[in-house]
Amino acid sequence: MTQFNSSTRRRFLKTSAAGAATFTIVPRHVLGLGQTPPSETLTYAVVGNGRRKDAGIGCAGARKKIAVCDVDTKHIGGEPDNKTRYTDFRKLLERDDLDVVCIATPPHWHALVCIAAAKAGKHIFCEKPMTKFIAEGRAVADAVEKSGVTFQIGTFKRYGNANNKSHIENHKIIKHGLVKDLSGIVAHCGARNRTGKTDLTEQQVPSSLDYDMWLGPAPYKPYHSARVHYSNRFYWDYEGGDLTNFGAHSYDPFQWSFAKDDTAPVKAVPSAPWPQHPDAVGQYGWVELTYADGLKAIITGGGWKGGPKYETSAKQRLLSSDDLDDAGRKKLAELPDPEPMLSFGDAVRQGKQSGGHAESSHRVCTALHLANIAIRMGREINFDPVKEQIVGDEQANRLVNIPMRAPRRGTCRRSSCVTKASRRS
Repeated sequence: MTQFNSSTRRRFLKTSAAGAATFTIVPRHVLGLGQTPPSETLTYAVVGNGRRKDAGIGCAGARKKIAVCDVDTKHIGGEPDNKTRYTDFRKLLERDDLDVVCIATPPHWHALVCIAAAKAGKHIFCEKPMTKFIAEGRAVADAVEKSGVTFQIGTFKRYGNANNKSHIENHKIIKHGLVKDLSGIVAHCGARNRTGKTDLTEQQVPSSLDYDMWLGPAPYKPYHSARVHYSNRFYWDYEGGDLTNFGAHSYDPFQWSFAKDDTAPVKAVPSAPWPQHPDAVGQYGWVELTYADGLKAIITGGGWKGGPKYETSAKQRLLSSDDLDDAGRKKLAELPDPEPMLSFGDAVRQGKQSGGHAESSHRVCTALHLANIAIRMGREINFDPVKEQIVGDEQANRLVNIPMRAPRRGTCRRSSCVTKASRRS
């Protein structure tokens, strides 16, 4: 089994950039990488318009919608200011007047669109979960860092914790190592637990939908309405169920409060029926995630019929000055509070990263992916958060970096087509 080390991640980044269907865009000289917009009015476009449209898309600070993009013409909707609509995000990214890309595609497309947007010098607001699998998250975080664009994930509860006195104190204590052993601390994070349909029979692809483009890097499966447009999240090929979807809302603020934005769990222990269905997301009860310092995060899905409930004598709580000796309290009093988190719009204008930046979002998603891998394997998973690979389990490690499919067809598969697009830019 190939080990997914930093060298492998670099190869992944190269192949993902080329492999975005040969999903390449325009030459770098026209992109203006890392530049902030000249005015206070940020322009934006939505990729994966679908049911999201403008409702809560979260492009905070982006005020002028200039385009929409969707592979289903029935879902393209919206009223951009210049009424420009696209079915191919690559064409959208060629625009010089576009500041922000809001990515609301199914998660199996997130990494490729994010990487392409970063290369095109566009700031990124991406819906959760950040990526479909762990190696994609590292590729996106690296691409964002290299390009200098601003990134924000579509969950905001960490902003509330970052303004709460108790959570700030807990964050400072852990971040600065005033309490090193957290084995007595347990945090609970909830996620809904809906499942996918099984034994699907092939249906006719609607004339409005470019199904091959919708699949993109995902494995080919015969079309069924249950596999697309929101319910796609309940199939392993496209997402990780409610655990990675709604789970991000509860795990993201926890991760900030407990100062885990630069690491990931070292162990995942699942409680779920096994074997899981190979295609459709199934039920789970809970997953216990343990960090190197002993901290445990329990993601609960409400259990399943006959499944055991999670039980522990350790109650959920935050650390405070009461947990420190006199020397620790003195150090705590001398520590400055964390810098205030910037909103997405402010971060773009200041050329900085927002509160839900790419690295922290990748680490959140890594924890949720590990939980799902443990559920799918039906056993304990051990993880190296530095090398970002599963230890001692080759079968499970295959889910860290999943091979991507090349499109069977497409409007710009040929290099000549890409060249023409580049010339037009």
